[in-house]
Amino acid sequence: MNSNKKAAKMVGVLFILAAVTAIIGLILYDPILNGPDYLTKGSQHANQVIVGTLMELILVASAIGTSTIMFPFLRKYNETIALWHVCFRFLEAVIITVGVISVLSLLTLSQEFVATGTQNTASFQASGTVLKAIHDWTFLLGPNIMLGINTMMYSYIFYRSKLVPRFIPILGMIGATLVFIAGLLEMFDVFSQLSVWGAILSLPVAANEMILAVWLIVKGFSESALASLDEKKKATR
Repeated sequence: MNSNKKAAKMVGVLFILAAVTAIIGLILYDPILNGPDYLTKGSQHANQVIVGTLMELILVASAIGTSTIMFPFLRKYNETIALWHVCFRFLEAVIITVGVISVLSLLTLSQEFVATGTQNTASFQASGTVLKAIHDWTFLLGPNIMLGINTMMYSYIFYRSKLVPRFIPILGMIGATLVFIAGLLEMFDVFSQLSVWGAILSLPVAANEMILAVWLIVKGFSESALASLDEKKKATR
């Protein structure tokens, strides 16, 4: 029982850590990702941008941590979906990491742009546009599309297994659907990634993660549900 509660607390802490570092990273990226003078401002705020990339790497580690720690609990109900969840969470982490590399590459480009005295401005801007586009696409595919898929998988198992109160996975499945739809609409340029509609459609999945995190830290997984899943597994052997 103690090990189950410790694992649940770790998952809850990692969910909160992932959310906090994602927000901080996005804020710290502002000088190099926004504004027409990003090629000069990026170099001027190099340390800030680097800290932003470190925040996103913590996000990557936290995302992987939640999936691997939850795996033994999710597999009790459905091992296939639990394994898919780990694989897709790793894929989400890889996509985010590609975005981090694009930001660091953009920072190097900015520093080179300043060092050369702004010669060949057009070529620097063309390279910068490509690197910013890579980050934007990874931001779309990771925190939207892949997040929706991952949240749907673990929320479905939580709903069926009753490891947590059912209102939490219900909110999770609604949030997963909405953030996935938001990703598709952003992909087809219906609205931009950082927009009012994008924020509205992403709010339920964010609320689900925070509610789930607090519940796991305070209450943990249902011991009766875990016992029931163990009994069912033994009966099928």
